[in-house]
Amino acid sequence: MPTLTLPKGIVLLFIIALGAASAAPTDSARSITQVALSQPLTIRWRYDSNLTLNLTPAFDKERIYLPLAGGTIVSLRARDGQLNWRSEIGGELSASPVADDGAVYVASEIGPEGGTSEVGVRRASGTLRALGREGGVTQWMRTLAIPLRGSLSMSGNKLFAGGSDGRFHAFDKGNGEILWTLPYGGSFNCHPVAADGKVYAGNDDGSLLAIAESSGKMLWRYRTKGSVHGPVAVRDDTVYFGSGDGYLYAVSSVDGRLLWRKRTGAGVEAVALVDNALLVASLDNFVYRFALNGRRTWKRQLPGRISAQPLTAEDGALFTPLSSPAGVVLGLRDGRQVNSLPTGEEITTSASPIAVGDAVLLTTEHGFLAFAQPKESPKTTTSAPLQFWFR
Repeated sequence: MPTLTLPKGIVLLFIIALGAASAAPTDSARSITQVALSQPLTIRWRYDSNLTLNLTPAFDKERIYLPLAGGTIVSLRARDGQLNWRSEIGGELSASPVADDGAVYVASEIGPEGGTSEVGVRRASGTLRALGREGGVTQWMRTLAIPLRGSLSMSGNKLFAGGSDGRFHAFDKGNGEILWTLPYGGSFNCHPVAADGKVYAGNDDGSLLAIAESSGKMLWRYRTKGSVHGPVAVRDDTVYFGSGDGYLYAVSSVDGRLLWRKRTGAGVEAVALVDNALLVASLDNFVYRFALNGRRTWKRQLPGRISAQPLTAEDGALFTPLSSPAGVVLGLRDGRQVNSLPTGEEITTSASPIAVGDAVLLTTEHGFLAFAQPKESPKTTTSAPLQFWFR
């Protein structure tokens, strides 16, 4: 059979390309949860604390940054729960933090919102700061008139968040400089999502806003009859989101035109895009699955209200119902329960579950739990006895 001989230069380039592809996975590949949620998961480690909050921890590839009461952030190693550092910034944390490979970005409030000094001057009551990944030391800090609420989010070199004064901001991740501000009104207490050059943010007046990521210009808004808190899901020029009025909405990402809406049993704060469908959790204790055209394929009742975002994987979705003693994993195809993660106490926080590496992590009232697949004991192999033949 003939063989193909390539010039040395082409062979070298081919090897380099293969190495680069294996060494630098795409962002989309890194964002997929690799943990098999339907498989047995047991507690690998726990971090005990009576100071946990309704804020979702930040994380990077190997560390978790857990927000605690009293303006405290602790950095834990995801593999074994080892404490890396503890930073006490004072005041109280006001929004869920985010992290990248260089820093943890934390919003806090340092006094009564909207308070004034003794001479009648309005005091700044909010801060945004970057803490160094390695030691938790403040790299920069920005003071704000009003604390940021909901969750911080990021895209490229920008951080996004809004406050209860109705202002939505973009900050420079490198130094905290305000790049632009959109004064809208009402109150922001949402999880912003950046996609395709737009930032989507919900408002307590019932509006979903589409904002130009580069300039802060409002491109369109869609008004519902309930507050909009949760993150949106975006697919094929369509934006899906829930509202406190009990509806799931699908609108055009181009102009905000309503495409369809579907009624659930109560307010909707959690919407997740999985397997070309939508998982929707409402405050009537039900989880729904909708096709992208709005057709409902199943619904399942859970033992408590669901206000946290689910953690999704290829084989299921993990929900943390309030007042329940366990996280519940539902199969994506039919919604049947395929696993349970007992926490040993009732879940009382709306912090969302997260996954880092091979661990699934849940916030409880008295700490932080890491679940993982049980490690198999080393297998013992029996070798056949050596046999010798002599001639």
